[in-house]
Amino acid sequence: MPNISNKGASMPESPIRKLVPYAENAIKEGKTIYHLNIGQPDIKTPEVALNAVKNQSLEILAYSRSEGSEAYRTKIAQYYQKNDIQVNHDDIIVTTGGSEALLFAFGSIMDADDEVIIPEPFYANYNGFSTASGINIVPVISKIEDNFALPPIEEFEKLITSKTKAILICNPGNPTGYLYSKEEITKLANLVKKHDLFLLADEVYREFAYDGHQHYSVMQAEGIEDHAIMIDSVSKRYSMCGARVGCLVSKNKTVIQTALKFAQARLSPPTFAQIASEAALETPQSYFDDVIEEYVERRNTLIQELEKIEGVKVAKPNGAFYCVVELPIKNADHFAQWLLEHFDIDGETVMVAPAAGFYSTPNVGLNQIRIAYVLKKESLIKAVSIIKKALTVYKD
Repeated sequence: MPNISNKGASMPESPIRKLVPYAENAIKEGKTIYHLNIGQPDIKTPEVALNAVKNQSLEILAYSRSEGSEAYRTKIAQYYQKNDIQVNHDDIIVTTGGSEALLFAFGSIMDADDEVIIPEPFYANYNGFSTASGINIVPVISKIEDNFALPPIEEFEKLITSKTKAILICNPGNPTGYLYSKEEITKLANLVKKHDLFLLADEVYREFAYDGHQHYSVMQAEGIEDHAIMIDSVSKRYSMCGARVGCLVSKNKTVIQTALKFAQARLSPPTFAQIASEAALETPQSYFDDVIEEYVERRNTLIQELEKIEGVKVAKPNGAFYCVVELPIKNADHFAQWLLEHFDIDGETVMVAPAAGFYSTPNVGLNQIRIAYVLKKESLIKAVSIIKKALTVYKD
């Protein structure tokens, strides 16, 4: 039988989705599962976006431009300008989700075996994207004891080699929920300027900043216009994960021209999804005010309940809707599978995401899980009560 590629063999499994078969079996057995494992909001998609698709009278569902429709890109630029990010439509390429935007960025600025420095834990698919692109992640570990703040800039600098091409951050962070400050972004900006690197920022959770904190974009940092690349998406902002529409943004014209060639190779982003995404930009601020208020209440409820469990350590997020939790166990992978296969209370159990998959450093985060607080408060309380009981009977 022919062999698959080394790249294919080395592609990592999703730490979230690899547990799906066990969840499906649990459901077949009649169990109810509280899903704390995946960032699929239960917030309704704005009606203005759904109606834009429902009310379409297109007779031909045609290709759009490879970089996305000019009308949509113009409106995206206007949205950014309202948020003090001064770009125009020519600085934007619409992509099939933020995932494709990151792949385009990797392909545009890095060659095989080049390196990107990433604070970990980080969005698990960065591991897959780097493998698919033939590049290497160089991790710098942030710690739960520091609430996953940016590691000292000296830790970044000593990792820079001739192969280093970029630093990548997620702000606010998945899986940590950490929101980088203007001061932290400025330190990174000075570093990439000093060493002539790119600063990539995945900012898909920008709207979700809590407790009076303000999101500060890499596109706002002065003096790094040729270094900054922003990745964005409609998935979380408008609860439109299934639309698969994102964008790559940069003032660096060579980066945009290069990324456009990758965009042309895949023809165009989805037409209907662009229609919905363009309409979503008309969503009133009241929608976000309500959503943020709801997430703050959920976060507070979740942390309050988790802190009642002996031996549990939790980092308090100031953005997004995730937190990393350290449990008094040795192997969160085994615990997560055990919850689905062998534990329930009155037919109810919990699905969590083992956090080791959010690191690239081996044997780190083995006793941590990521929780997405995308459920109603009552469900979060019930889910944590199940985890609390499970920990009293679980054997490593």
